[in-house]
Amino acid sequence: MSAEYLEVHPDNPHGRQIRHVVSRLREGAIIAYPTDSCYAFGCHIGDKQAVERIKRIRQVDKHHNMTLMCSDLSEIANYARVDNWQFRMLRNTTPGAFTFVLRATLQVPRRLQTGKRKTIGVRVPDNAIAHALLEEMGEPILSCTAQLPGEELPFHEADDIRDALANDLDLIVDGGPCGFEPTTVVDISDGKVELIRAGKADPAALGL
Repeated sequence: MSAEYLEVHPDNPHGRQIRHVVSRLREGAIIAYPTDSCYAFGCHIGDKQAVERIKRIRQVDKHHNMTLMCSDLSEIANYARVDNWQFRMLRNTTPGAFTFVLRATLQVPRRLQTGKRKTIGVRVPDNAIAHALLEEMGEPILSCTAQLPGEELPFHEADDIRDALANDLDLIVDGGPCGFEPTTVVDISDGKVELIRAGKADPAALGL
């Protein structure tokens, strides 16, 4: 079955559309949706089957890091252990195109935690549609960059996602064009600041 395609205003998303997308997520759908960097694939945090479907699309193994897309800093604190210095860093750079790797709390399913330190990536997007979805959801959307294996750049247009993945996704949220760059990923889980991936956000904001 071809994915549902929903055009949503990028600055003033309609509440009925947002509620519909969230309803589909809670039913087990995997979606593509716009963020402040590029498009992302997303699903419900507790849906193991949906996570496996996304990883098959990306052709990544079970160790590939997924990100918790959060509505605000207080939600991050429910899912990641945040010390005072980490909180100050998050406060100064969110919302925005940084993904921060932190130690996970017990709220994060064990299968989503990475490595011996049991970390998880978290971020707060600066995008009206993504923010509206997260507010309505009331919990993070488990997400990763919308990118196909072998491609250098992620998707930045919903039309391209529909052309490539209409039979693999359940719903595509067209919020207009996004950028070409994924987020900048920074590991701050172990007492220091380590750049993992340079992306849209300037690492200089973190003194890197």
